[in-house]
Amino acid sequence: MPTQTTIAAPARVAGIGVHSAAPVDVRLLPAAPGTGIVFVRTDLAGDAAIPARAGFVSATANATVLRNAAGAEVSTVEHLLAAAFGLAIDNLRVEIDGPEMPILDGSAAPFAAALEAAGRVAQDGERPVLRIVRRVEVSQGDKTAALEPFDDGFEIDVTIRYQDAAIGVQRRALRVTPESFAREIAPARTFGLYRDLDALHARGLARGASLDNTVAVDGDRVVNPDGLRWPDEFVRHKILDVVGDLALLGAPIRGRFVGDQCGHGLNARLTAAVLATPDCYEMSAR
Repeated sequence: MPTQTTIAAPARVAGIGVHSAAPVDVRLLPAAPGTGIVFVRTDLAGDAAIPARAGFVSATANATVLRNAAGAEVSTVEHLLAAAFGLAIDNLRVEIDGPEMPILDGSAAPFAAALEAAGRVAQDGERPVLRIVRRVEVSQGDKTAALEPFDDGFEIDVTIRYQDAAIGVQRRALRVTPESFAREIAPARTFGLYRDLDALHARGLARGASLDNTVAVDGDRVVNPDGLRWPDEFVRHKILDVVGDLALLGAPIRGRFVGDQCGHGLNARLTAAVLATPDCYEMSAR
């Protein structure tokens, strides 16, 4: 059975929150076997540790938010979680001095680069895999998300559908490995629609969004002067979000995710459905 992993040395990232616009500093630290990924709010007194597990999801509107029983909260965790899960890092202490993870360039690539630079080390302790043995699906109208059996590792198949011609209908399927994640998914940036900006601001969201960290779409055009990193960068970023949200299951996955117009809310409902249906999965050696 493969062993668990953590990083070999501390790493640091800093930036602003995409929703709060607040500056934030993050330290990524090695953690002991069996720890999983834990966020720690260093600006708060008392119980400030927030495990990155599905049971701690408190909100999913425009980002994934985690909250512990004492009320300590951290938002926009999905890009870091995607980087750690995609690179097969199991145990990590994430010290953060504010309520929202930094958006950086809008992708998981800066987090992945920081983790890679820190190095990865094997630890004592087996690394069981969550193997999907029966399909589980959740839906909301015509939007769906499912996990189903798949014998060849972990695959994600996502379709998105937008009326904006710059996005349209896009579909991509990818078997997720550390190599494919770093190359094909991690650099895909978050995106937003100009028509939604005023409404987001009215709700206190997207205050830190800019062309430096978000792909902006206005009908049939991409506003960013440098354009897209791939023609299908939009669906690639949705895959990135899926990786980060499914990391909250707390173990590597052997199975296939299929999503049609899925988002953080539906992804969270799916992880909850999996954990509430013990006969749909088993913990296996590989």
